[in-house]
Amino acid sequence: MSAPATRRPARPRSKPKPQMSARRRRAIFEALRAANPAPRTELEYSSPFELLVAVVLSAQATDKGVNLATRKLFPVANTPAAILALGIEGLTTYIRTIGLFNSKAKHLIETCRVLVERHGGIVPRTREELEALPGVGRKTANVILNTAFGEPTMAVDTHIFRVANRTGLAPGKTVRAVEDGLVRTTPPEFLQDAHHWLILLGRYTCKARRPECERCVIAKDCDYFRGI
Repeated sequence: MSAPATRRPARPRSKPKPQMSARRRRAIFEALRAANPAPRTELEYSSPFELLVAVVLSAQATDKGVNLATRKLFPVANTPAAILALGIEGLTTYIRTIGLFNSKAKHLIETCRVLVERHGGIVPRTREELEALPGVGRKTANVILNTAFGEPTMAVDTHIFRVANRTGLAPGKTVRAVEDGLVRTTPPEFLQDAHHWLILLGRYTCKARRPECERCVIAKDCDYFRGI
């Protein structure tokens, strides 16, 4: 007679991290504001359309690389009609130094076609209309709404996702969970600039491999630095 199977003991459930206090959350954003009172994107643009083009090109590319390309592109074509006139091959000659340039060129040409045919060449100001453009997802729409039109949105990229989880500002397993958490808990007076503060923090200080806590302006209120 075989011995009865033994059940594997249940793994103890890890306790969820305590939610960051409103005091520490405010202190973090006050420190970020003091260090950089007027944050802005590092993408170069002079109109909502130029910003839209730059953001589409920035997917899996650096802002520096995008700027190098758009400095040549925008003096030649910086409206939907002008880029549409270039065609895919013509546009590609300006952006071929950027990753995924073939698919980005196709998306931008189709986006320009939609802008010309449905919006009179003007970048729309609603999320629904922005997300209906080819190659424009929720993150890109949030960047346009926030940076071009002054809406208090939160565009979560890999930097902000890491910073939000690491610091304890808005822990979440998905980009949307982090976005919703940041929008819900960030004090309203900081929400307009929070996207830029957090992306710059993640890009230059709270780095993926080795966060530079020793020079971080929010370290004393950060869960990671405090060992929470």
